[in-house]
Amino acid sequence: MSLDQQRMTEIASWGQDKRLKYLLKQMIEQQQVWILTDEHGAVMLTTEDEDCIPVWPHQEFAMQWATGDWQGFEPKAISLKDWQSKWTHGLEDDEIAVVVFPLPEEDGILLDPAELHYEIEEQRRKVHP
Repeated sequence: MSLDQQRMTEIASWGQDKRLKYLLKQMIEQQQVWILTDEHGAVMLTTEDEDCIPVWPHQEFAMQWATGDWQGFEPKAISLKDWQSKWTHGLEDDEIAVVVFPLPEEDGILLDPAELHYEIEEQRRKVHP
């Protein structure tokens, strides 16, 4: 799903909680989530306390981060099935958190991979009771 600039601006004005809900809804509807990668792997961020991987609901938002230190990184879609079956466990094993839908000017919510997995399943139950 491609977004026009007006819709992107609207979504970017939302707070962290609303962006989290939007990401969860989009993950279920689109059956994918977006990350940034290069030949070495996914973009990793470091907060004061932990390493984390940022995720976005759309390619366009991931592309906004492919500048500065992350110039040359490319958006990559990860299927929801792969995220749930491979990425969640791999991130947990490596003690890497997930930063949900960060924006260039605003941080995203930091979640443990198991927490995000739980939230995805809760959203799935709402959509497919």
